[in-house]
Amino acid sequence: MLTRTPVPCPGTAIEELDTPVLLVDLDVFEANLATLLSYCRNHGTLWRPHSKSHKCPAIARLQLQAGACGITCAKLSEAELMVANGIGPVLLANQLVTRSKLDRLARLQERQEVILAVDGPSGAALAGQAACDHGVCIPVVLEMDIGMNRVGVRAGESARQLARRLADTPGLELRGLMGYEGHVLAVQPREEKVRACHQALDILLETRTRLEADGLPLPVVSAGGTGCYDITAAYPGITEIQAGGGVFMDAMYRYKFHVDTLDFALTCLTTVTSRSASHVVVDAGFKTLSAYHQPPTLLDRDDLQLRYLSAEHGVFDLQPNAKGPAVGDQLRLVVGYSDSTTVLHDRFLGIRNGRVERIWQIEGRGCLD
Repeated sequence: MLTRTPVPCPGTAIEELDTPVLLVDLDVFEANLATLLSYCRNHGTLWRPHSKSHKCPAIARLQLQAGACGITCAKLSEAELMVANGIGPVLLANQLVTRSKLDRLARLQERQEVILAVDGPSGAALAGQAACDHGVCIPVVLEMDIGMNRVGVRAGESARQLARRLADTPGLELRGLMGYEGHVLAVQPREEKVRACHQALDILLETRTRLEADGLPLPVVSAGGTGCYDITAAYPGITEIQAGGGVFMDAMYRYKFHVDTLDFALTCLTTVTSRSASHVVVDAGFKTLSAYHQPPTLLDRDDLQLRYLSAEHGVFDLQPNAKGPAVGDQLRLVVGYSDSTTVLHDRFLGIRNGRVERIWQIEGRGCLD
């Protein structure tokens, strides 16, 4: 009978670990968490970090203990996992449009507040029916399209009508507005990114002003990913941001979205398994590291350049005149995008001073519905 790789014990040295494996530098992770939280506090904004980057109740609990106002989830099953582990309140930043899922959401309200994002009348009607049938109230935010052209209702009469419908639907409680300025994250130069971000956020804020003038109080205005957290959290009128991946940081946030206030906490430890005069091969391919959004990069060395990832191999070209690593040497790779890499693994190993200190299970792996 085949057995899986054993989980290392706390105290194990990095050099003794079997690879590939995800590592979280605890000192950097804790510094990133503190940076995000203190920045929000300094600007009077709440932090409700998205859990899709880690899918780990243990990490969500640390974020709440540090001062986060709640947790954001992408999928209902993620929210169910968090609630089952005593995590909340939860913002479900997605639409539910089937009665079976809305029944599940309604049942969750008996244990923890789970706020639902709604962007259409059919979802509003079904949510209200489920809430009434289960004798609960489902809090909702109206999700708006603020420029990304993905989901959300447009500003103007459409937003006004849906907001009124949400406020008037029995079983629902309208809490506020939500939007995502994801289309501005890669804009450069910095001044143009700030302008584009503010332009997007103004759609939320101007809509709130109009709706509150119509008698609809909207205490929540939620937005903000890691790629623009410092712009969004500082913008007057935004009440909370959802930036979650910043506790890990990754190559996409640094090199594509130009976030330079946070450091790399999440890396993949890999081993050189073969080399030639021109290149080396490591035991981490695209089944270990996602390269769809951004390729991984080497941490703290510049003698190798990624050529490609295949299923189980990573091929790196040696830079001119570089000695390069030997077979058996370990390398640490900064992941390209944390969200699409962590779901390939069962656990994180939290390291400090060169040894394993914590083991975090990625319990939400596979939570897709």
